[in-house]
Amino acid sequence: MRIDAEPGFVLHARAYRETSLLVEVLSASHGRLGLLARGVASAKGQVLRAALQPLQWIRFDAVQRGELAQLRSAEALDAAPRLAGQAMLAGFYLNELVMRLAPRQDPVPDLYRAYGQVRGRLALGLPLAWSLRRFERDLLEALGFGFDLLSASDGAPVDPAARYQLDPLEGPTRLLSERDGQGRRGTATGAALLALAHDQQPASDDLASLRLPMRAVLAHHLGARGLKSWELLDDLARQR
Repeated sequence: MRIDAEPGFVLHARAYRETSLLVEVLSASHGRLGLLARGVASAKGQVLRAALQPLQWIRFDAVQRGELAQLRSAEALDAAPRLAGQAMLAGFYLNELVMRLAPRQDPVPDLYRAYGQVRGRLALGLPLAWSLRRFERDLLEALGFGFDLLSASDGAPVDPAARYQLDPLEGPTRLLSERDGQGRRGTATGAALLALAHDQQPASDDLASLRLPMRAVLAHHLGARGLKSWELLDDLARQR
């Protein structure tokens, strides 16, 4: 199968043999693809190699044969975001999350759009925590793992004054007392869930309450092996 003039975002690239790269991209029409880019370490391949950096938006031609597509050409469509510090870790996290959860060769146009939006937010330096929670919500929805944020698992409307655990399958489950589970830790405020549902950034404390519950949902779908980016972020938090 020929893939012509296909837009996509580079998720990851690693050296393969002496002069080649194995590249993962999230494409608009074909979903996540693995590409074999030959000869990029040569003098003639430097321009191509520069276009295959993580977070780069590209247009590429390839021929799909088996699991890997043979890359024929690629060009950058814009300048990749120049990130540092926490924003750079956030970019690493987004790419790792997509590579682990998005299926190969299965178009997910909503995920492609969501990735483009969060990439733009990183480039503009918009609040990281809110950008990441929005993307996590959109990724789960695009992959068919989403749930209603306006109603609890018992059908009752989410109460902004209550706290909720997030069940990966059932959605918000109200915390009836501080003795439930681990108490408040690992629970989101109802106000945060409602704000996420309406795509309105919540207050800082409410926003912070979303991080661990959303991580728990993602961990369920990731399986036993977590993310390297989570380990890096946790190590950074301990150092602080």
